[in-house]
Amino acid sequence: MSTRTLISPAQLARPRGRLIYWTVFTVVVGLFTLAFLGPLYWMVSSGFKDAQEVIQTPPTLVPDSFTPENYSRAWDVMDLASLLFNTLYYALGALAFQLVLDVAAAYSLSRLRPVLGKAILGMMLATLMIPATVLVVPQYLTVLDVPVVERNLLNTPWAIWLPSVTNAFNIFLLKRFFDSIPKELLDAAAMDGASPTRVLWSIVLPVSRPILGVVSIFAVVGVWKDFLWPMLTLPDPAKQTLNVGIYSLSNGVPVNVLIAALTIASLPTLLIFLIFQRNIMSGLTAGGLKG
Repeated sequence: MSTRTLISPAQLARPRGRLIYWTVFTVVVGLFTLAFLGPLYWMVSSGFKDAQEVIQTPPTLVPDSFTPENYSRAWDVMDLASLLFNTLYYALGALAFQLVLDVAAAYSLSRLRPVLGKAILGMMLATLMIPATVLVVPQYLTVLDVPVVERNLLNTPWAIWLPSVTNAFNIFLLKRFFDSIPKELLDAAAMDGASPTRVLWSIVLPVSRPILGVVSIFAVVGVWKDFLWPMLTLPDPAKQTLNVGIYSLSNGVPVNVLIAALTIASLPTLLIFLIFQRNIMSGLTAGGLKG
């Protein structure tokens, strides 16, 4: 069976076809690289400039006044160590709750086949159609006075952790992967007397490491990059996340120091993506094939 492409092998074999192909390919890759890496380079390089050079027009491509002290100053002035610790604490807590509760929900929908399971999954996926900003007010009123227990969760980690658990996209990804696990493997364990919980712990979870890695990355990055919700629910400066803390302390800080702080705040998520990009792609596509 032959594979059809935009340019046939016969055209690629000709010098003119190769020239056009590689020219177009180089231009497209160059434009996308510039579009994605250009702002990142501007942010990193601006952190090495003085305040005057940052705001000058036209901007300089390479810093004329190389001042790496901006980064150490940003670390001290904005107390980034405490903000990083707070954000990491919230992110790891959200990760733990998502791994426990989302895995349980996905496994029950995939393997235990509850009554109205498809309807429940459909309603979960329907929530993805609702803009996140629409849910801010009802979620805020809920954490302000939690029904039944009647507790105020503002300025507590629970205000970050509990809303992050209800992640329909992660549940769908996990369920899709669990559906791709061979049914014969699980049936063999059940015939040996393994309970559904033992099957989940001993068989499903070990073979689900790729998708668990993806869900973990999404959970950490989701908390790390969030701004509006932590700003509303964590008004105490000592408990704020990285993004909210930088915003709160930005008044009176030179723009070059502020950009240096933003660069430091962006590094963890960039490193996570660069280190685990293969895991992300393999986990997202792992459930596409059965067997």
